[in-house]
Amino acid sequence: MATGTGTDTTAARRGGPLTGFTVGVTATRRREELTALLERRGARVVEAPMMRLVPLGDDTALREATERCLAGPLDYVVATTGVGWRCWMSAADDWGTGARLAAACRVAVVLSRGPKATGAVRASGLDEAFSPRSEANDELLSWLLARPLAGRRIAVQEHGVPLDGFAAALRERGAEVIAVPVYRWGPPDDPEAVRRLVELTVRRELHALSFTSAQAVEALLAGADGFDRRAEVLAALRDDVLAVCVGPVCARPLLELGIEPVCPERGRLGALVRTLAEALPARMRRELVYEGRRVVLQGSAVLTDDMQVTLPPVLAAVLRALSDRPGHVLSRAELLRRAWLADRADEHAVEAAIARLRAALGPHSALIRTVPKRGYRLAVTV
Repeated sequence: MATGTGTDTTAARRGGPLTGFTVGVTATRRREELTALLERRGARVVEAPMMRLVPLGDDTALREATERCLAGPLDYVVATTGVGWRCWMSAADDWGTGARLAAACRVAVVLSRGPKATGAVRASGLDEAFSPRSEANDELLSWLLARPLAGRRIAVQEHGVPLDGFAAALRERGAEVIAVPVYRWGPPDDPEAVRRLVELTVRRELHALSFTSAQAVEALLAGADGFDRRAEVLAALRDDVLAVCVGPVCARPLLELGIEPVCPERGRLGALVRTLAEALPARMRRELVYEGRRVVLQGSAVLTDDMQVTLPPVLAAVLRALSDRPGHVLSRAELLRRAWLADRADEHAVEAAIARLRAALGPHSALIRTVPKRGYRLAVTV
């Protein structure tokens, strides 16, 4: 019979919580760390950085912004990212103005967008006066607009893209806004990797896509636009490919498109991976009893007490379709549709896939039963 998603089998203990799952990684910064965390839990990872960090030439723009900050007292300083804040402080130290910049920030009211920016601010010896729980720029802006701003000098550390709307709203209230551009995002170094990730998403050969920034979400959709696959990518994310975002700000572009990603309670890479390791098995793990033995179907993997097999995508899709209704007969036409083989000419593709699936299962090949003139079913106890 089909059971729940327990983890008390020998096979489950041998495989990690993400064994059999393929996860797409779109991150640029800390990509290696995220990949290692996923692989440590058994996942197969497909990397496709959606963007690249573009250095600001010889830092002329950053240095000029810093000099403007030091030209007069600052009333407010906004830290939007941890890495951006640290880069700014480090650059000021290199120019010999680090102590002056820290002193200027110390007499100002410092705002930080989320825990990473807060941590960087505190590491530089400063304290934040406000940090929104939502980690959203909108909440920072609302906090500022609730105060008299005429004649106030506000430094805003940007995070990859200009915050033109943010700055314009402050200027409309009479503030002098100093944009501090620490880095900016550019197109990806490897467009072919983006194309491959888009194709794998459309074909449902990915089980999950991970995002660590809203810009990465937007870059993926822009890449899908370039290959004329946007609608198909969105359909996959709505139905079959789990989107996992590091936090609510990152998730916002997907929510606006009607896609419900999962997010950890805390915006950390470790928390993201733990959330993924709980959510994917809950969605795509099956435990069946076959001839008195327990068989675990997890993503593209089949785990038993004496065997661990990773199936190719089509075979995994066929077995997953059968496991969705254990013991019930599925026709060739139904399997053709469910396993994304609809572009094949006829139902003989199903027969070939069943033969390959039985070969892959080896001693457990009898798990797949043929029902003459009707189709196939799993030989499980119901």
